[in-house]
Amino acid sequence: MCGRFSLYKIIELSERFRLNKIASQIAPSYNIAPSQDVFAIDSNNQLVQLRWGLVPHWSKEATAKKGIINARAETVDKKPAFKRSFKYKRCLIPADGFYEWKRTGMKKVPYRITLKNGELFGFAGLWDSWVAPEGGVLNTCTIITTTANSLVETIHDRMPVILPKEVEDIWLDPEITDSRLLKSLLKPFPADLMQAYKISGLVNSPYNNEAKILDIVSENY
Repeated sequence: MCGRFSLYKIIELSERFRLNKIASQIAPSYNIAPSQDVFAIDSNNQLVQLRWGLVPHWSKEATAKKGIINARAETVDKKPAFKRSFKYKRCLIPADGFYEWKRTGMKKVPYRITLKNGELFGFAGLWDSWVAPEGGVLNTCTIITTTANSLVETIHDRMPVILPKEVEDIWLDPEITDSRLLKSLLKPFPADLMQAYKISGLVNSPYNNEAKILDIVSENY
C-alpha cells in the first residue's frame, strides 16, 4: 500500500514535470497523509489540488473515513470505484519519497524509500469529482499500488506504482482509453534504481511534518 509520502523539492517541480503553471503558495511537506490535500498533475500538465482519498462520483456521501487512498493495479479496471476514472481521469501525483512500515516482532519500523538519484517521481493516480446535494464539488484522488519489487518486498508486499518518465505522457493522455495498454504501465519500479533506509518513529504521526523525519536511523538497504 501507500499511506504516507513526501514532497519537499518544490523548486524542482516545474522543470521535472514540464508544468504549464505552478502555484507560488505550495509549501514543502515531509509527511503527507490520507485525507489531506495533495498536488497532482492533470492531462493539461496543470498542477491541481485534490484531497487524498477517492470519493467516487456516485457515492451517497463524502467523508474522510470513506475516501479510498489506494487502488490495486490488478483490479483497477474492474472495480466500480475506479473503472471510470481509470479510463478518463488519470493523474500523476508528484513525490520525492514515500514511507512504509516493516513488521518486526510486535513493532512496525518505518522506512523511507526514494530513487537513488534523488529525483522527483510521479505516482500513478486517479481522480474523481463528487458533487454535494447543495452543489459543492469535492475533487479527490487515489494512488495505484502494485506488487513490491525486490527492494520494497523486504519491508512490505505492496508498493505504489511509480511511472517511468518515458510513459508519463501516455498515462496522462486523455485520448488513450485502452485498458490493456494502460494496465501494462502499472509495474513495480526497478529495484536497482531505488533505495530504502530506516527512519525514526516521528513519521508515525501526521502531525509531525519536519525535515528531521528524513534523517537516517541506521544502515541503508
